Amino acid sequence: MEVIVYNTAEEIGEAIGKIFVDTVNARHDSVLGLATGASPIPTYNYIAKAYQEGRVSLRDVTTFNLDEYCDLPREDKNSFYSFMVENLFSRTDIDMNKVHFLNGNAEDIDAECARYDSAIEAAGGIDLQILGIGTDGHIGFNEPDDHFSEKSFRIQLEQSTIDSNQKYFGDVPMPRYAVTMGTGIILKARRIVLVATGESKAEAVQKMIQGPVDPHCPASALQEHGDTVIFLDKAAAKLL
Repeated sequence: MEVIVYNTAEEIGEAIGKIFVDTVNARHDSVLGLATGASPIPTYNYIAKAYQEGRVSLRDVTTFNLDEYCDLPREDKNSFYSFMVENLFSRTDIDMNKVHFLNGNAEDIDAECARYDSAIEAAGGIDLQILGIGTDGHIGFNEPDDHFSEKSFRIQLEQSTIDSNQKYFGDVPMPRYAVTMGTGIILKARRIVLVATGESKAEAVQKMIQGPVDPHCPASALQEHGDTVIFLDKAAAKLL
């Protein structure tokens, strides 16, 4: 696990964006694992700008998003699908037929999760995965638990996660359940980059990097991954 500290979120976005652009330019049909939330937005801004300047094309890539809410229409403005369309997909030449999401509204969630894991495997696995981290140490929607999850699954969200995300929903209650790649699926990615910014993430970052490998801090599993780079600003790194 390599740790790099920058001054600003924009600098982190540029650094990770360059990694994504270089990955795609080295292999035009790369398989990319994507995340949502505030943390990856500077990265997506960099990738979109690189496309607009003719420095990269996403037309041949395949993408798999980490997670999606349950009981929320895909076209809802707060769905992660809508987030990705707004912040990346609509700003590039990506082929939407190669974009993949878990369906949180599937009638058989277990079958849907198995389908998703099989689709990742059939695509050859994820070449580069971007992650954020929650204040409780979650990655994707893998919340603190007594064991690490191996496969994609449906989860009831912790109140701390709901408190952190409710602001995006305004006065409308946000979903209480989500579907997510399991920690074991995430760790199969060939390369992982994680971004954390802000003082609110400092305790989770410290546990992820310096604490024991413990499912009560799901991100600590990244200590056992062979090619993970952690990108932090100074506030997120203050306890290291």
